[in-house]
Amino acid sequence: MWVLSGSCNGQNYGVLQPNPEDLCKCLPIEPDIADFRHIAKHQPIPSMAAVETDVTTMLSWPQDVFVAPDAPRTGRELQVFHLGSAFVQEASVNAADCDVHFEISQTADKTAPRVIVETPVDSEFCNARQNAQAQLAKHNFRLDSQHGGELPMALPVQVTGMAFEDFDHTRGSAQVATIWELHPAVVTIP
Repeated sequence: MWVLSGSCNGQNYGVLQPNPEDLCKCLPIEPDIADFRHIAKHQPIPSMAAVETDVTTMLSWPQDVFVAPDAPRTGRELQVFHLGSAFVQEASVNAADCDVHFEISQTADKTAPRVIVETPVDSEFCNARQNAQAQLAKHNFRLDSQHGGELPMALPVQVTGMAFEDFDHTRGSAQVATIWELHPAVVTIP
């Protein structure tokens, strides 16, 4: 069954998805070439020691004025980071590229500044996507291509992923306070 549905917080949910509940079968509505720095974002997380960081530190990372749409990873983007203590505030599936989009903050306060972390649609992240979906379901939050958005209450999370400098555009809530992300990333909700 194909499902067509609406949007929330700038995210499109369920746009013509044949299996809206299966995060591993999401079909992007935009071609890869339309995705900013697609090749840089869609790669496995390298097996290396992760640098411990936190949301507050990520919010302080300097932002470039311009990043080319096809720029390869450089500098900080070549490192793997681990956030041992953060809070997920929002979770959704972006219909454009089918990546699972999370907004995380340093504290559980709903007005706290946030950073984005994304788990790509790529097959090597299928288990991570399904695990996050199952962990959220245990907290009565439904995440699939039709459902998602702001969580009623922030939940503690741990995140491992690669730094990624996006460009300045609307891509989440008003609390998103930097263009720096972790992408690709794996989110664990205890």
